[in-house]
Amino acid sequence: MGTSRRMVLAALAGGALAGCAAPTKATGAGTMASPSPASASGSGSADGPSPAASAAASPSATATPAGLPAVTRAETITRYGHAVPHTWGFDAPGVVHRLPAGQQGIALTFDACGGRGGSGYDRALIDFLRRREVPATLFLNSRWIDANPAVFRELAAEPLFEIANHGTRHLPLSVTGRSAYGIPGTRSAAEVYDEIAGNRAKLTRLLGSPPRFFRSGTAYCDDVAARIVTALGERFAGFSVNGDAGATFSPEQVRTTVGAAPAGSVVICHMNHPEGGTARGIAAAVPRLLASGHTFVRLSDALR
Repeated sequence: MGTSRRMVLAALAGGALAGCAAPTKATGAGTMASPSPASASGSGSADGPSPAASAAASPSATATPAGLPAVTRAETITRYGHAVPHTWGFDAPGVVHRLPAGQQGIALTFDACGGRGGSGYDRALIDFLRRREVPATLFLNSRWIDANPAVFRELAAEPLFEIANHGTRHLPLSVTGRSAYGIPGTRSAAEVYDEIAGNRAKLTRLLGSPPRFFRSGTAYCDDVAARIVTALGERFAGFSVNGDAGATFSPEQVRTTVGAAPAGSVVICHMNHPEGGTARGIAAAVPRLLASGHTFVRLSDALR
């Protein structure tokens, strides 16, 4: 791992990526403010899965939901149920942090996390992207989709945007129950499968084809869980630029952070907090990036 990558991860170690709670006040440009304990708990498993996800997550469910590859829940348990993870964080085998070498575009990605504190819709942000014809990849959680069905249909119909999988309950992806930002993670290979497969089945039904990319709640995972993502036919999308620190940055902080993104970056921001500074920060950063010769791509445009 290069020096620059280590610096990025070190800076993010204290950052907020929960994104499902009301933004807390950021402490300064480049500083990632952590969510409050109350807001973090609202992002975890207390909300529970949607009814459709509950059916997919049933312990007795061994059949493959529609749209999934021929890897069942039972096979996942057999293959990974006793595997011991060796890593925890933003890095794991198969996690994509940057676009491939030679790609000059920047991939803007926006999470919509769902749940009691995070089912809002930043229409100003999306309308800005539309006006400037800026493509983006939208990582949508199952609960957010349930709370915003009309908006989902609207977004899914636009070629400018690509819909990706942000999990069923917005949990950190662990086979041992590890937590991130106070949010308890999945506790087994079976729960990892449920977190991916529940929303994958929903998106496949709604879109007509399965999503290509997955990002866990908080973007944390262990190496075993990351392998399960790959086994289910999706690519785990990380990030190289934390653009809004879990929707806690001010507009100026978003402008500064996103505006400094180099070519090949994968930028993570949030689209479920219209009260935050993300929309105004993106609206200030994107024109400057365009004026300096940068272009924007969806993940699928750069990752074949």
